[in-house]
Amino acid sequence: MNTLASLTSTFNAVFTQAVNFAQLCFALAMLFATVRLVKGPAAQDRVLALDALYTTGLLTLLTLGIRSQSTAYFDMALLIALFGFVGTLALSRFLLRGEVIEP
Repeated sequence: MNTLASLTSTFNAVFTQAVNFAQLCFALAMLFATVRLVKGPAAQDRVLALDALYTTGLLTLLTLGIRSQSTAYFDMALLIALFGFVGTLALSRFLLRGEVIEP
């Protein structure tokens, strides 16, 4: 019984460190995407940076949901994924054709 308790505490410590490391990596990715969003020489670079930004934000919310064991974060991540996809589609269409909605 004692070995099970020590194994569980070891797993929890490793899991906590893994989540912390993942969140640090996501924060760095968001920083780099923000730099590309501001500095990007072309509009296509800015759209890709925005994609990377919402994707890493989504992943950050998922890791927060895993850490806190709350389903609210997963719902928010699903909404971010949906709106990010639609936004990327609209921006791509605008860059390709110059208009979002066809007359």
